[in-house]
Amino acid sequence: MATVLLTGATGYIGSHTWLALLEAGYDVVGLDNLCNSSAKVVDRIIKLSGRPTTLISADARDAQALDLLFTRHAIDATVHFAALKAVGESEREPLRYWDNNLGALTQVAAAMKRHGCRRMVFSSSATVYGVPTRLPLREDDPVSAVNVYGRTKLTGEALLHDVAASDAQWQNAVLRYFNPVGAHESGDIGEDPRGVPNNLMPYVAQVAVGRRARLQVFGGDYATPDGTGVRDYINVMDLAEGHVAAVKRLFATPGSFTVNLGTGQGFSVLDLVHAYERASGRPIPYDIAARRDGDIASCFADAGLAKSLLNWVAKRDLDAMCVDSWRWQSRNPSGFGEPENLLATASTGVA
Repeated sequence: MATVLLTGATGYIGSHTWLALLEAGYDVVGLDNLCNSSAKVVDRIIKLSGRPTTLISADARDAQALDLLFTRHAIDATVHFAALKAVGESEREPLRYWDNNLGALTQVAAAMKRHGCRRMVFSSSATVYGVPTRLPLREDDPVSAVNVYGRTKLTGEALLHDVAASDAQWQNAVLRYFNPVGAHESGDIGEDPRGVPNNLMPYVAQVAVGRRARLQVFGGDYATPDGTGVRDYINVMDLAEGHVAAVKRLFATPGSFTVNLGTGQGFSVLDLVHAYERASGRPIPYDIAARRDGDIASCFADAGLAKSLLNWVAKRDLDAMCVDSWRWQSRNPSGFGEPENLLATASTGVA
């Protein structure tokens, strides 16, 4: 089978995609600087997959490290996750976000070109749609990011479009996904955010497990059924399988494509809270706070193009997402613990 490079490999979505790629038969080389994740996840991926794999501890902006990686490993395609992703933080630290998110993408794409690898799956986001002009959102809807993080993703898409336009052999799969939640059904890997979670479900999970006292719900007066924001929550394993489907298409069919990965159904914040109470058997106390700047009332996908191009649909419902998340959080109340700042190699070969 082909060998796939994952950048940002030990992160939340990266680690689940790593496992899904191994289970699909691909060889995988992971790259991560471990700034927001733990190398300990690799042992669990090996345990679950029953296959050897390799993690290289380096920054995706390091051209020398990338050249060494591509020299030692015959990479056939890259799935690029490596990016900072907190919307609020991106507004406070724009230089850091532009340097990291666009710097990493530029260096990885340049290294791929130097070493004759021209297939990339790019981790984009529904944030590129800005304030929706209609729902559900389709790939041909206007794009207009309203925050720094979203603009880095939108600019990344433009960069890859320009690269493909300049090189007929280059192929890009741009995946715009919505709100990843949940965990692998084993409970061995899941979301382990540093500090205060920026996303809803890990915060809810930490309230349920007793790490935090109450949930703060931002906005209770939106034009939605219960007044709270509505989002398209997608199970991270459905999302991981979408990346595998994208890789398969790049190998099977020439050209590039852009697709939404979502369920096509919106749920409110309180829908998720109540589903998590059912899954955990514990109350989730919450307070309604003022809206946050930049938040919108509703956002959910039209995922029909992903079905037709990739033969992919999200299969897991909201209750299953919460059950999987609770299994992970209850078995790992402190997540993976403190990350290891070391070169982690778990393979039969040399990293």
